[in-house]
Amino acid sequence: MTTVTAEVSVNASVKMAYRAFTNSTSLREWLCDVATVSPHVNGRMYLWWVGDFYSSDHYLELDENKKVKFRWFAHDESAPTEVTVTFEENKAGVKVKLEHAVPDGASWKEAAEGFKHHWSESLENLKSILETGIDLRISTRPMLGIVPGDFTDEQAKALGVPTLEGLRLDGLVDGMGAQQAGLQKDDVLIGMAGKEITSDFNTLVQAIAGKKGGDTVEVNFYRGAEKKNVMMTLSKRPMPNVPFNPKELAKQARELIEPGLAELEKVFEGYTDEQAMKKPDPKEWSALEVVAHLIHNERGQTTFLASLIDGYELITDGFGNNITQQVEATVKAYPSIKLMLEELRRSVEEVLLFTEMIPQEFTENKGSYYRFASGILQPNFHINAHLEQIINTLEATK
Repeated sequence: MTTVTAEVSVNASVKMAYRAFTNSTSLREWLCDVATVSPHVNGRMYLWWVGDFYSSDHYLELDENKKVKFRWFAHDESAPTEVTVTFEENKAGVKVKLEHAVPDGASWKEAAEGFKHHWSESLENLKSILETGIDLRISTRPMLGIVPGDFTDEQAKALGVPTLEGLRLDGLVDGMGAQQAGLQKDDVLIGMAGKEITSDFNTLVQAIAGKKGGDTVEVNFYRGAEKKNVMMTLSKRPMPNVPFNPKELAKQARELIEPGLAELEKVFEGYTDEQAMKKPDPKEWSALEVVAHLIHNERGQTTFLASLIDGYELITDGFGNNITQQVEATVKAYPSIKLMLEELRRSVEEVLLFTEMIPQEFTENKGSYYRFASGILQPNFHINAHLEQIINTLEATK
């Protein structure tokens, strides 16, 4: 047997380092894209990466805060192997040492080299996650500057797009690569960097895998029935400076979202409740139904934060589509401009109050904390993406 070794010293508690190998949410934050584990001897350890690489494993030995041993069996390997991880506390924090036992022989030589590279790279990301909360897989990934939206058969027909597969743009970020390349709202991406883009957001992630900010790629998209091709320079990804004080985080988030809420409220001035509830087309949302969509996003934030604090994050296979009956029900429950805008503010306030009340021990879980915090520190991307839609919908009722 050949033993592949990788190790890293981390300025964090041994408890958090051990958790990184025994908790589904923590594993996703530094190692893979999807994980589901049951941390006991013979308990499952399933790991999946975008691109359909996965490993069906199980735990062999667990000694809390000292050792984790598991069977590794990737779908493209001929036999299972074993990985042993040990944790050694020191003055600087903890040393994490990983040993992957690989069979001898020419057929395993390339695999051993791959294990060495990928485990070393992953442990560096583990160090970043535990010390700063920043996922290097994201911070080094280029940014397009788009707000993706759902893409239904009805939308394809309304836009005149001759395909049912693609990624519709719900909005763009000022000054970033997509806008500078001339992309517009409701363009439908179908290809990038020589790879197909479908309605599965992961196809976009795969298309830019290995790319960096400053790289230039070809983008293929539909604008209505016309197919277009442009060259786009990928933007570098700005990473927010997250305060690890929950009250300060809530304060900064409040300052960022308030201008967007005020602008949204101003848009409805001069319109009646009847106009705000009128659909421009039976298959499109009314202005208040768009507000309902914003409300559901805020409600989702509280559910997301609760799952992170609990340690069992709710995960999905993708973004999914918006359900019209859901937004219709919300408007029926709050049947006026005043009530809907008040409910949006109440939902935002609930998120901010929950943020202020984040337990102190959760701030030590820097990967999960940073992920939530960076989301609420985005400067009104979601509200701004829907403002034009609301304005156009209200205009159509005149």
